[in-house]
Amino acid sequence: MEEPSKQAISQYSDTSDRLALRVAVLSYDTNPETWYSWLEKRLGVAGNVLEVGSGTGELWRHVDSSRATLTLTDFSSAMCDKLRGLDLPQATVQQCDAATLPFPDAHFDLVIANHMLYHLDNPELALKDFARVLRPGGRLRASLNGRDHIEELLALGASVGRPSPILGAARITAETAPDLLSKHFNHVTMERFPGDFDVPVPRPILGYLASWSDEPMSTAQEADARALIEQRISKEGSFRVRKNMVLFSATKP
Repeated sequence: MEEPSKQAISQYSDTSDRLALRVAVLSYDTNPETWYSWLEKRLGVAGNVLEVGSGTGELWRHVDSSRATLTLTDFSSAMCDKLRGLDLPQATVQQCDAATLPFPDAHFDLVIANHMLYHLDNPELALKDFARVLRPGGRLRASLNGRDHIEELLALGASVGRPSPILGAARITAETAPDLLSKHFNHVTMERFPGDFDVPVPRPILGYLASWSDEPMSTAQEADARALIEQRISKEGSFRVRKNMVLFSATKP
Protein backbone atom coordinates (compact mmCIF):
# COMPACT_ATOMS: atom_id res chain seq x y z
CA MET A 1 0.00 0.00 0.00
CA GLU A 2 1.33 3.43 -0.94
CA GLU A 3 1.17 5.74 2.05
CA PRO A 4 1.06 9.53 1.82
CA SER A 5 4.37 11.11 2.70
CA LYS A 6 5.18 11.60 6.39
CA GLN A 7 4.92 15.33 5.76
CA ALA A 8 1.40 14.99 4.37
CA ILE A 9 0.33 12.82 7.29
CA SER A 10 1.61 15.34 9.82
CA GLN A 11 0.02 18.22 7.92
CA TYR A 12 -3.41 16.88 7.07
CA SER A 13 -4.38 13.61 8.76
CA ASP A 14 -6.09 15.11 11.81
CA THR A 15 -6.96 18.66 10.76
CA SER A 16 -7.92 20.72 7.74
CA ASP A 17 -6.74 24.02 9.28
CA ARG A 18 -3.33 24.08 7.59
CA LEU A 19 -4.82 23.58 4.15
CA ALA A 20 -7.31 26.38 4.79
CA LEU A 21 -4.43 28.76 5.65
CA ARG A 22 -2.76 28.02 2.32
CA VAL A 23 -5.92 28.26 0.25
CA ALA A 24 -6.54 31.73 1.74
CA VAL A 25 -3.59 33.15 -0.21
CA LEU A 26 -5.37 32.32 -3.49
CA SER A 27 -7.71 35.26 -2.90
CA TYR A 28 -4.78 37.65 -3.50
CA ASP A 29 -4.10 36.51 -7.05
CA THR A 30 -3.28 39.25 -9.57
CA ASN A 31 -5.13 37.31 -12.26
CA PRO A 32 -8.69 38.70 -12.46
CA GLU A 33 -9.81 35.17 -13.23
CA THR A 34 -9.62 32.97 -10.16
CA TRP A 35 -7.80 29.64 -10.13
CA TYR A 36 -11.09 27.80 -9.81
CA SER A 37 -12.77 29.67 -12.66
CA TRP A 38 -9.75 29.10 -14.90
CA LEU A 39 -9.64 25.45 -13.89
CA GLU A 40 -13.35 24.83 -14.43
CA LYS A 41 -13.03 25.74 -18.12
CA ARG A 42 -10.35 23.07 -18.52
CA LEU A 43 -11.72 20.25 -16.39
CA GLY A 44 -14.83 19.38 -18.39
CA VAL A 45 -16.68 18.03 -15.35
CA ALA A 46 -19.23 15.54 -16.68
CA GLY A 47 -19.99 11.85 -16.42
CA ASN A 48 -18.48 9.64 -13.75
CA VAL A 49 -15.84 11.81 -12.04
CA LEU A 50 -13.26 10.90 -9.40
CA GLU A 51 -11.27 13.47 -7.44
CA VAL A 52 -8.29 12.06 -5.57
CA GLY A 53 -7.00 14.03 -2.60
CA SER A 54 -10.09 16.24 -2.38
CA GLY A 55 -9.00 17.94 0.84
CA THR A 56 -11.71 20.27 2.16
CA GLY A 57 -13.61 20.09 -1.13
CA GLU A 58 -12.92 23.74 -1.91
CA LEU A 59 -12.90 22.94 -5.64
CA TRP A 60 -16.59 22.06 -5.54
CA ARG A 61 -17.56 25.35 -3.92
CA HIS A 62 -16.54 26.99 -7.20
CA VAL A 63 -16.90 24.38 -9.97
CA ASP A 64 -20.27 23.25 -11.31
CA SER A 65 -20.74 19.51 -10.83
CA SER A 66 -24.39 19.27 -11.91
CA ARG A 67 -23.51 17.19 -14.99
CA ALA A 68 -21.42 14.70 -13.04
CA THR A 69 -21.63 11.88 -10.55
CA LEU A 70 -18.82 12.66 -8.10
CA THR A 71 -16.63 10.39 -6.05
CA LEU A 72 -14.45 12.40 -3.64
CA THR A 73 -11.55 10.74 -1.84
CA ASP A 74 -8.88 11.62 0.69
CA PHE A 75 -6.54 9.66 2.97
CA SER A 76 -7.40 11.95 5.91
CA SER A 77 -10.45 11.26 8.06
CA ALA A 78 -10.59 14.97 8.97
CA MET A 79 -10.77 15.91 5.29
CA CYS A 80 -13.44 13.29 4.60
CA ASP A 81 -15.55 14.72 7.42
CA LYS A 82 -15.31 18.11 5.72
CA LEU A 83 -16.26 16.59 2.38
CA ARG A 84 -19.35 14.92 3.83
CA GLY A 85 -20.49 18.33 5.03
CA LEU A 86 -20.63 19.75 1.51
CA ASP A 87 -23.99 20.32 -0.16
CA LEU A 88 -23.32 17.82 -2.94
CA PRO A 89 -26.14 15.27 -3.01
CA GLN A 90 -24.67 13.57 -6.10
CA ALA A 91 -21.30 12.97 -4.40
CA THR A 92 -19.93 9.92 -2.61
CA VAL A 93 -17.04 10.32 -0.15
CA GLN A 94 -14.49 7.56 0.36
CA GLN A 95 -11.43 7.53 2.62
CA CYS A 96 -8.62 5.72 0.78
CA ASP A 97 -5.03 5.85 -0.41
CA ALA A 98 -4.27 7.47 -3.74
CA ALA A 99 -2.35 4.50 -5.15
CA THR A 100 -4.71 1.75 -3.99
CA LEU A 101 -8.05 3.11 -5.14
CA PRO A 102 -10.96 0.81 -4.16
CA PHE A 103 -12.67 1.10 -7.54
CA PRO A 104 -12.95 -1.27 -10.52
CA ASP A 105 -10.94 -0.96 -13.70
CA ALA A 106 -12.19 1.41 -16.42
CA HIS A 107 -14.80 2.94 -14.12
CA PHE A 108 -14.39 6.73 -14.45
CA ASP A 109 -14.61 9.25 -17.28
CA LEU A 110 -12.45 11.86 -15.53
CA VAL A 111 -9.88 11.75 -12.72
CA ILE A 112 -8.88 15.01 -11.02
CA ALA A 113 -5.74 15.40 -8.88
CA ASN A 114 -5.64 19.03 -7.79
CA HIS A 115 -2.32 19.89 -6.11
CA MET A 116 -1.96 16.58 -4.32
CA LEU A 117 0.56 14.37 -6.14
CA TYR A 118 3.57 16.02 -4.48
CA HIS A 119 2.30 14.80 -1.10
CA LEU A 120 2.97 11.17 -2.10
CA ASP A 121 6.21 9.29 -1.55
CA ASN A 122 5.72 7.49 -4.86
CA PRO A 123 3.45 9.51 -7.17
CA GLU A 124 4.07 7.17 -10.11
CA LEU A 125 2.18 4.39 -8.31
CA ALA A 126 -0.77 6.75 -7.97
CA LEU A 127 -0.62 7.74 -11.65
CA LYS A 128 -0.63 4.06 -12.58
CA ASP A 129 -3.77 3.50 -10.51
CA PHE A 130 -5.41 6.62 -11.94
CA ALA A 131 -4.93 5.10 -15.38
CA ARG A 132 -6.34 1.78 -14.18
CA VAL A 133 -9.64 3.25 -12.98
CA LEU A 134 -10.11 5.42 -16.09
CA ARG A 135 -12.00 4.03 -19.04
CA PRO A 136 -10.13 3.95 -22.40
CA GLY A 137 -10.10 7.53 -23.67
CA GLY A 138 -10.86 8.83 -20.18
CA ARG A 139 -9.22 12.07 -19.07
CA LEU A 140 -6.79 13.02 -16.32
CA ARG A 141 -6.45 16.58 -15.03
CA ALA A 142 -3.61 17.05 -12.55
CA SER A 143 -2.29 20.35 -11.20
CA LEU A 144 1.23 20.77 -9.84
CA ASN A 145 3.64 23.52 -8.89
CA GLY A 146 7.03 24.31 -10.40
CA ARG A 147 10.14 24.34 -8.27
CA ASP A 148 10.20 28.14 -8.29
CA HIS A 149 6.63 28.41 -6.97
CA ILE A 150 6.29 30.86 -4.03
CA GLU A 151 10.07 31.44 -3.87
CA GLU A 152 9.56 34.63 -1.87
CA LEU A 153 7.66 32.76 0.85
CA LEU A 154 10.28 30.02 0.94
CA ALA A 155 13.04 32.61 1.32
CA LEU A 156 11.13 34.47 4.04
CA GLY A 157 10.50 31.29 6.01
CA ALA A 158 14.13 30.22 5.79
CA SER A 159 15.32 33.67 6.93
CA VAL A 160 13.34 33.49 10.18
CA GLY A 161 14.03 29.83 10.95
CA ARG A 162 10.74 28.56 9.52
CA PRO A 163 11.76 26.59 6.41
CA SER A 164 9.16 24.75 4.38
CA PRO A 165 9.59 20.97 4.24
CA ILE A 166 7.23 20.54 1.30
CA LEU A 167 9.43 21.35 -1.70
CA GLY A 168 12.30 19.24 -0.44
CA ALA A 169 9.97 16.29 0.12
CA ALA A 170 8.21 16.54 -3.25
CA ARG A 171 8.75 13.50 -5.51
CA ILE A 172 7.08 15.21 -8.45
CA THR A 173 7.00 18.82 -9.73
CA ALA A 174 5.79 20.53 -12.87
CA GLU A 175 9.27 19.99 -14.31
CA THR A 176 9.36 16.21 -13.76
CA ALA A 177 5.68 15.42 -14.35
CA PRO A 178 5.70 15.06 -18.17
CA ASP A 179 8.01 12.04 -18.13
CA LEU A 180 6.04 10.32 -15.36
CA LEU A 181 2.68 11.01 -16.97
CA SER A 182 3.84 9.78 -20.37
CA LYS A 183 4.48 6.31 -18.90
CA HIS A 184 0.76 5.80 -18.32
CA PHE A 185 -1.11 8.34 -20.47
CA ASN A 186 -1.27 9.71 -24.01
CA HIS A 187 -1.55 13.29 -25.26
CA VAL A 188 0.12 14.88 -22.24
CA THR A 189 -0.11 18.67 -22.34
CA MET A 190 0.57 21.42 -19.82
CA GLU A 191 -0.72 24.96 -19.30
CA ARG A 192 0.50 27.49 -16.78
CA PHE A 193 -1.97 29.58 -14.78
CA PRO A 194 -1.02 33.26 -15.25
CA GLY A 195 -0.49 35.78 -12.48
CA ASP A 196 1.13 36.12 -9.05
CA PHE A 197 -0.02 36.66 -5.48
CA ASP A 198 -0.09 40.30 -4.39
CA VAL A 199 -0.69 40.37 -0.62
CA PRO A 200 -1.23 43.83 0.96
CA VAL A 201 -1.25 42.79 4.64
CA PRO A 202 0.97 40.52 6.79
CA ARG A 203 -1.65 38.15 8.18
CA PRO A 204 -2.07 35.77 5.19
CA ILE A 205 1.70 35.50 4.79
CA LEU A 206 2.17 34.75 8.50
CA GLY A 207 -0.60 32.16 8.30
CA TYR A 208 1.08 30.47 5.37
CA LEU A 209 4.39 30.26 7.26
CA ALA A 210 2.60 28.94 10.34
CA SER A 211 1.06 26.11 8.29
CA TRP A 212 4.44 24.55 7.57
CA SER A 213 4.95 22.86 10.93
CA ASP A 214 3.18 21.18 13.82
CA GLU A 215 4.98 23.60 16.12
CA PRO A 216 3.57 27.13 16.35
CA MET A 217 5.80 29.98 15.30
CA SER A 218 7.79 31.39 18.19
CA THR A 219 7.19 34.97 19.26
CA ALA A 220 10.59 35.92 17.84
CA GLN A 221 9.94 34.18 14.51
CA GLU A 222 6.59 35.86 14.07
CA ALA A 223 7.99 39.27 15.02
CA ASP A 224 10.92 38.91 12.61
CA ALA A 225 8.68 37.72 9.79
CA ARG A 226 6.15 40.48 10.37
CA ALA A 227 8.90 43.11 10.31
CA LEU A 228 10.22 41.82 6.98
CA ILE A 229 6.74 41.61 5.47
CA GLU A 230 5.80 45.11 6.61
CA GLN A 231 9.09 46.47 5.30
CA ARG A 232 8.36 44.98 1.87
CA ILE A 233 4.78 46.26 1.87
CA SER A 234 5.92 49.75 2.92
CA LYS A 235 8.48 49.84 0.14
CA GLU A 236 6.55 48.16 -2.69
CA GLY A 237 2.90 48.51 -1.70
CA SER A 238 2.40 44.76 -1.24
CA PHE A 239 4.22 41.51 -0.63
CA ARG A 240 4.48 40.03 -4.14
CA VAL A 241 4.79 36.24 -4.36
CA ARG A 242 5.50 34.70 -7.75
CA LYS A 243 3.64 31.54 -8.53
CA ASN A 244 4.13 28.65 -10.92
CA MET A 245 0.92 26.64 -11.01
CA VAL A 246 0.51 24.22 -13.92
CA LEU A 247 -2.39 22.09 -15.12
CA PHE A 248 -1.54 18.84 -16.90
CA SER A 249 -4.06 17.17 -19.19
CA ALA A 250 -3.77 13.60 -20.48
CA THR A 251 -5.88 10.72 -21.76
CA LYS A 252 -5.99 7.01 -20.98
CA PRO A 253 -4.80 4.93 -23.96
